[in-house]
Amino acid sequence: SQIIRTAIIAPEGHVFCVSDFSAIEARVLAWLAGEKWGLEAFMRGEDIYCTTASGMFHVPVEKHGRNSHLRQKGKIAVLACGYQGWTPALISMGALKMGLTEEELPDIVERWRAANPHIVAFWKTVEDAATAKLVNLSHGLQFAWMKDPVYGSSFFTVELPSGRKLFYPEPRLKKNDRGKDALYYRTQVGTKWVLTGTYGGKLVENITQAVARDCLAASLSRLRAAGYKIIMHIHDEVVLEVPEKDAASALEKVNAIMAEPLPWAPGLTLTADGFISPYYKKE
Repeated sequence: SQIIRTAIIAPEGHVFCVSDFSAIEARVLAWLAGEKWGLEAFMRGEDIYCTTASGMFHVPVEKHGRNSHLRQKGKIAVLACGYQGWTPALISMGALKMGLTEEELPDIVERWRAANPHIVAFWKTVEDAATAKLVNLSHGLQFAWMKDPVYGSSFFTVELPSGRKLFYPEPRLKKNDRGKDALYYRTQVGTKWVLTGTYGGKLVENITQAVARDCLAASLSRLRAAGYKIIMHIHDEVVLEVPEKDAASALEKVNAIMAEPLPWAPGLTLTADGFISPYYKKE
């Protein structure tokens, strides 16, 4: 994949300015759930993995200092636990390759959940809202069941803070394997449409990633309005073509534009970082 990336080369006299959001999903999730300590940590510019580990283990954690060995546990917890993941989520994120053992994974999950009570509560709030017919939550989130007036199709919708909506086709309430009412909807697998169920953590993942996408969309509009040539964007990253002589100043300006506050997301602190390269690559 690295070789494929480097096949994308800037024209002569130009370079790529690559900028991406820092920990965008963790920021958006803390903002949506009202996890105050996380929001404050981001506002202070702290290393979220160290701050998370400190909250989990109740000791100071520094990246290259005190209790630095705990940062790895904080990092894997941030990456894997935000959407109701249990030990398999940690393993899929590479916990065992990081040197952690299976025996210590449940403790990591429990410690993360204890340190993030508002996010844990948010999973249940969203799951309960999905089984109601019309619910308004904080930050402008609106849940509704609707029927398309033209085609007659039914949808479960989630209106995001930006005003955009997520649509879940042909929704219905059905007992899940725990005997609890849950949201089921139609989704496409290959060439077939099948019925699938969802739950609080999964819906929170959908919402969080959709809000993160809206943050990127707003930044792309601002960058285009500022006159930058956008080559492409990948996940939370933008790739711009800039004159080589202006590269250093361009990177600083682009990072600043990416970090500008959004009118529909008061209290959400964004930051971005990046690099300059004659060809596309991962830093």
